[in-house]
Amino acid sequence: MKGLILSGGAGTRLRPITHTSAKQLVPVANKPVLFYGLEAMQAAGITQVGIVVGETRAEIEAAVGDGGRFGLEVTYLPQEAPLGLAHAVLIAEEFLDDEPFVMYLGDNLLKEGIAPFVRAFEQSAPDALILLQKVNDPSSYGIAELDGARVKRLVEKPPEPRSDLALVGVYLFTPAVFASVKAIAPSPRGELEITDAIQHMIDRGLRVEPHTVTGWWKDTGKLEDMLEANRLILGTIERDLRGEATDCTLEGAVQIGAGSVLERCTVRGPVVIGERCRLSDTYVGPYTAISDGVVVEQAEIEHSIILENSRICRLGARMADSLIGRDCVIAHSDALPVAYRFMVGDSSQIGIL
Repeated sequence: MKGLILSGGAGTRLRPITHTSAKQLVPVANKPVLFYGLEAMQAAGITQVGIVVGETRAEIEAAVGDGGRFGLEVTYLPQEAPLGLAHAVLIAEEFLDDEPFVMYLGDNLLKEGIAPFVRAFEQSAPDALILLQKVNDPSSYGIAELDGARVKRLVEKPPEPRSDLALVGVYLFTPAVFASVKAIAPSPRGELEITDAIQHMIDRGLRVEPHTVTGWWKDTGKLEDMLEANRLILGTIERDLRGEATDCTLEGAVQIGAGSVLERCTVRGPVVIGERCRLSDTYVGPYTAISDGVVVEQAEIEHSIILENSRICRLGARMADSLIGRDCVIAHSDALPVAYRFMVGDSSQIGIL
């Protein structure tokens, strides 16, 4: 069995972060989202993985390399435009070489990984296995309608959903899927939808099995889901102090990377602080991930993600529920007259108290 990871999306819902970074490389608990998928492939016994890439190909290749650090052999599959999940399957046909495969959306996270579903697929031997989970907003997802244990119908982002069972971003297929991918037409939004391809398989009389995900699943395409995924993963970490902490109070699961220095800080875990950070006179609350090289002075932060080499100083109020990009500066100024001063990029969001 081979693996296929889709990493070609533009990440419009995470702008402005994704103006300069692939959405699959935005870190959750200081690890790029894409890396969790690669690790899940390896843990399931899959060693040959194709990564479908788009305009952020160079950045993803630089981060992943040949896959050796993950115990994988990685092949990059360029997609000229985001033309749909089924189109990604189509361009991967030569790489997949008539083998069954797992398709994994590169911005998704699954608590259980994919090993249980790979085993279920191998044991039951259906033509396709789809993962489902109940959601509160089914019109935002591909939705499955079931008739008992049988998949009856699939609809992509229905305006009036008849089910609350969303398709999780992991699919398992035999090569039978290729005939269906080639038979469907683009949807009204101009994409080859994987839901249409799976529906075609059902209409051909092929066996498509549903499998309900019992652990958490997160599509990290939006800020709220990214922060929730960060919270869930940080909830699993253990205490690991490699940096220096002077006159500090460290409570619970706190990780401090090598070369980082904390002075007169209170840190309440779970929190992860990367390498070469400088924190002083600061409170860091639960579910915060601070990447390498960040400086924080006289500030309060919680339930947030701060990317590399940013600087946060003397805010005068607590920062919460935030995602701060790389090389940002957020600081109180003593300059007169007193006024807000911003230099803000496209698609940014700022909340003022």
